[in-house]
Amino acid sequence: MLFIPDGKEKKEALSRTTHLCIAAHQDDIEFMAYAPIAECFGRKDRWFCGVVVSDGAGSPRNGPYEAYTDEKMKAVRAEEQKKAAVLGEYGALFLLGHPSKQIKNPADREVVKELVDILRATRPRRVYLHNLADKHETHIGSALKAIAALRALSPEEMPEEVVGCEVWRGLDWMNDSEKILLDCGPHPNLARAMSEVFDSQIVGGKRYDLAAEGRRAANATCSESHACDTYTALNFGMDLTPLVRDKSLDPAEYVTGYIRRFEAQVRDTLRGLMG
Repeated sequence: MLFIPDGKEKKEALSRTTHLCIAAHQDDIEFMAYAPIAECFGRKDRWFCGVVVSDGAGSPRNGPYEAYTDEKMKAVRAEEQKKAAVLGEYGALFLLGHPSKQIKNPADREVVKELVDILRATRPRRVYLHNLADKHETHIGSALKAIAALRALSPEEMPEEVVGCEVWRGLDWMNDSEKILLDCGPHPNLARAMSEVFDSQIVGGKRYDLAAEGRRAANATCSESHACDTYTALNFGMDLTPLVRDKSLDPAEYVTGYIRRFEAQVRDTLRGLMG
C-alpha cells in the first residue's frame, strides 16, 4: 500500500524524496527517525518517505484492544501509521504488510525486490534503518533486507549516507567518536503528537512514547560529561554506509567491530586508571 498525505501524483511524490526510513513496524519510524522527519518538516526542498515492512499482526494488546484479532489489529496499526504520516507531513508512506516470519527468512527475496523498487523510485540522499545491534529479530531482519536492497543499486543510485538507528536497543554504549548524532530537539510538540498517535500500543500496554522521549533526553544530557547540554533530545546512529557500499563486508563482523572497539576503550581506560 502506498499512502501520499498531500495527494500528489505517485511519480512526483516519490521523486521528491530526500530522506527515507525503512522500519519493521508501525511506530518504529517515529521513534527511530524523528530527526530526519523534523529536518524535512515544513520544507519544500526536503521530503521524508517512510517504509513499514511488516504487517504489525504480532503486537501485544490490552485494554480496549485486548480482543482484537490479528487482522483487525493490522488495520488499526495501518491507520495509526497513516495519521502519523499526515502529522509529520511525509512525502509518501509505504505499508508493505509482510509477516515477521517472512522478514526474518534469509532465503526470502520478495521483500528485497520491493525495497529495490522503492529505492530506485525515490532515490533518497539519506537512508535510515534499524541498527544491527538491535535485540528485536524482526528489526534486524528488515535491516538486513534493506542492506541487501541497497547493495543491489548501481553506484549512481546509492544514497550519500545510511544510518542504523535506536529502537529496541540503545547505542549509548558506542564510542563517542563513532556515534552519529541525530537531533530530535526541533518541534517537541510534533514529536510527542506523533508518538501518541499509536494508541493501540500505548493503551495496549507499551509506553513507547514515554520511553522514546526519555531516551532522547538522556542521550542529550549524558552524551557529554564536561560541557553544558548542546541538544535537548538526541538519538544515536550507527554508520552503515561502508557496509552498503562494500559488498565484501560481512554484516555480523561489521557490527561486532563496533563492540570490539568499545571493549578496547573500556579496557584501556580501566588499565590507565589502575596504574
